[in-house]
Amino acid sequence: MLKRLVQGAVYLGLLASSVLGFGYTTSGNSIVVTTDGGLTFTVDKTSGDITSMVFNGIETQDSSKRSQIASGIGATCTPTQTGNSNNYVKITCVAGSLTQYYVAKYKDPAIHMATYITAEPSVGELRFISRLKKSAVSSGYAVSEIAGGTAIEGSDVFKVGSATRSKFYSSKQFIDDQVHGASGNGVGVYMVIPGNGYEASSGGPFFRDINNQGGEIDLYSVIVIQNSGHTQTESNRMGLHGPYALWFTSGSAPSTFGESLIDLNTSFWEGLSVTGLVPQSQRGRVTGKASGIASSFSNYQTIGFSNSAAQYWVRTDSSGAFTSPYMKPGTYTMTLYKVELAVASQSVTVSAGGTATSNIASTESNPSSIWQIGDFDGTPRGFLNADKIETMHPSDSRMSSWGPATFTVGNSVSSFPMALFKAVGAVKINFSLTSSQIGARTLQIATTLAFAGGRPSVVVNNWNGPAPAAPSQPDSRGVTRGTWRGNNIMYTVSIPSGTLVAGSNSITINVISGSSGDMYLSPNFVFDALRLY
Repeated sequence: MLKRLVQGAVYLGLLASSVLGFGYTTSGNSIVVTTDGGLTFTVDKTSGDITSMVFNGIETQDSSKRSQIASGIGATCTPTQTGNSNNYVKITCVAGSLTQYYVAKYKDPAIHMATYITAEPSVGELRFISRLKKSAVSSGYAVSEIAGGTAIEGSDVFKVGSATRSKFYSSKQFIDDQVHGASGNGVGVYMVIPGNGYEASSGGPFFRDINNQGGEIDLYSVIVIQNSGHTQTESNRMGLHGPYALWFTSGSAPSTFGESLIDLNTSFWEGLSVTGLVPQSQRGRVTGKASGIASSFSNYQTIGFSNSAAQYWVRTDSSGAFTSPYMKPGTYTMTLYKVELAVASQSVTVSAGGTATSNIASTESNPSSIWQIGDFDGTPRGFLNADKIETMHPSDSRMSSWGPATFTVGNSVSSFPMALFKAVGAVKINFSLTSSQIGARTLQIATTLAFAGGRPSVVVNNWNGPAPAAPSQPDSRGVTRGTWRGNNIMYTVSIPSGTLVAGSNSITINVISGSSGDMYLSPNFVFDALRLY
């Protein structure tokens, strides 16, 4: 009997400790949430803004600004303690067609979040920004640290000393961006986008956008962007964006949640009455095998799925086998990518609780070429400055000269410019042909992105090629903001017989456009690869 009383007392003590250490209180306009995982955060119930985030006694929230969707949504918030054994606090913040959810899970040092929209919000970019105290969280991304800098392009690209920096240079492609953040002495704050966290975002697996910006004021932004006009290639999606989480550590980035990082368990959301959430039991999957891609690219195959409601992706194994994430029911366009180049697409239907089998084979044409410059893979990788463009401006002193350039076929492609700018000049390609290689030929120029209507115009020896139509590309700066990802477009030029000669030949490629601009803001385009056949 005494043993049972002691056990009961211990149980009640643990229960009391749990209750006392987890939950929420209200004071004026503040909802104060304690996770019992070292984190206490405060939400303004009249705006939906986070006004305080204290982890292990360290205040990480910048006192001059707030953490919020966009620049604030003016929401009205309601808290509730709910879920299994009341181990969850859910704060629902409503502002017109937008609902922001903040969730605390017992013992998690995290603010779990999701964002639901039924119409395009008036806040502009739909993004959550955590604005952090630089004195507490001082180490972010060096490439986006703009303190002491001078703006050189718009208000978002800066020169700091001899280096160029921008918040855009902190970006990573969605497919590789599950965790990003900043840290300081005894504290780290990281945005975690697990599993299907990007399903209602736009742009596909290779889209990238701002992760972090450091400034002269006490501010670090750890951002998840859900709808953006930054080189966005498809329409915005409505519905539930996320779940995602702002995770706090003693400094280093969180590396594992259960089996793996992207498997952060979000199933608890299914019991929290969240609008727009589709539980796993009502989802389906696609399994299959990709084929037809050269063995040299076998480790760089990705399967994408998209429709107006959702997007998903999965990398295949080296044999081409894949199984998709759990997807919302519906009919999707299924795309096979060789690196970042779409080489096949087909339709597939996903049903709740089902697994569809859908094999896919590349339909890419691979003509026998006289010469080829670069790989047709949807990227400029390997070309001059391609290894730098994601983290610095084209004007950066660390860049190699952009041109005008001359390239001789057979030389290393690392001397061929990844992009052409109308105000910088052309690239001239020199090559030799035998008598059996002349006659009517075809030149193909593959591009990944263009700005201000830039597209290639060619002069082959003394013959002027036709001017192509303006490309369909995002109306946005791209290559100056750290990305080459737009719409992959192939330009095909039919070279008439009598143009090419046995011996020395040249092809000069210029940028044409009805627009103009200074230097790197002049019309431009990014090369994928070129071939003559």
